[in-house]
Amino acid sequence: MATNQLTLPKHNPQLVQNTALRILLIGIGFLSVALGVIGIFLPLLPTTPFLLLSAACFTRTSPKFYDWLVAHPRLGKYIVYYLHGRGIPKKAKFYTLAMIWTTMLVSAFVLLDSPIVRVILPIIGVLVSIYILRQPNLELQPKSYQNNQE
Repeated sequence: MATNQLTLPKHNPQLVQNTALRILLIGIGFLSVALGVIGIFLPLLPTTPFLLLSAACFTRTSPKFYDWLVAHPRLGKYIVYYLHGRGIPKKAKFYTLAMIWTTMLVSAFVLLDSPIVRVILPIIGVLVSIYILRQPNLELQPKSYQNNQE
């Protein structure tokens, strides 16, 4: 099924009213888009989680930016497939889990000296890992295959 055959998810009409918070969320949204785009080319950064974060930031702050993101011919597919339950690419799962565990373990055992953090962060990591691993594996078809199917 091609991206354009899926209905695009609409933005949430309840927008953040606080101007400072709106600017912060839009900034985080665009930073996440940039990191997601870099993640397409750099195997160390996961694409899907950054784009999902962008969509979450934009849905509460800017319908225009949200609509642009989910309708984008290259970036929108990651969001639309996830929101329609089609899953996350295996590569994105692998890099997401690697980044989560690297940052959590470094934070818990190198940067911070708190016994409670050393317990809580691994628990959070396990729960997030279970959630990510339970998502379906999205098999993205090569562009030439998708064009033949349309």
